[in-house]
Amino acid sequence: MEIVAIVPLDKRRSRVLTDEELTFVLYRGELRKYEVEEGGQLPSSVYDQILREVLFKRAKERCLYLLKARDRTEQEIRRKLREGFYPEAAIDYAVGFLKEYRFVDDENYGRNYIRVYGSRKSRKQIEFELRDKGLDREDIGRLLEEQPVDEREQILKHLRKKGYEKGVTPPKERARIAASLARKGFSFDEIYGAMEEYPDS
Repeated sequence: MEIVAIVPLDKRRSRVLTDEELTFVLYRGELRKYEVEEGGQLPSSVYDQILREVLFKRAKERCLYLLKARDRTEQEIRRKLREGFYPEAAIDYAVGFLKEYRFVDDENYGRNYIRVYGSRKSRKQIEFELRDKGLDREDIGRLLEEQPVDEREQILKHLRKKGYEKGVTPPKERARIAASLARKGFSFDEIYGAMEEYPDS
């Protein structure tokens, strides 16, 4: 394959682009070691060597660094590595390592996410956020069945915070409170049901 361009990222690192749409980042010393030059050829044997000796290890280390701060889903890890210009082969290797040692477990992530946010977010909002993180819709549904979200209690808590009083709060203010809850993903049926129930809960 041909090296189409070598684009400096900072004083030490450069992004290498090939005519086969491969892209990866090397340090200046690595460019010299593997004789990677703009306009030159990169034999597949040398690219394989770069993968094994440099990129696989670096992708794995990057993953472990990312997981120090917080748990992440497989999709989040893959997204971060792509942003760092790691080739798919290195990403697959690193993710395979994480899954083998259970450093990444989407189902466990979803279960913990629901446990932490189930008392603060609507079922709809949790579903949306977990889908955005790469979890499958069916898996999310199953996890939410295991750990149901108490939407009614969340709505009642919000009504207390806003000083809602059944039969006293003006209709305009009542509608504003309902709209704010709807934006959080709660259904109007649940919202107005809780308003009718309040404050006898």
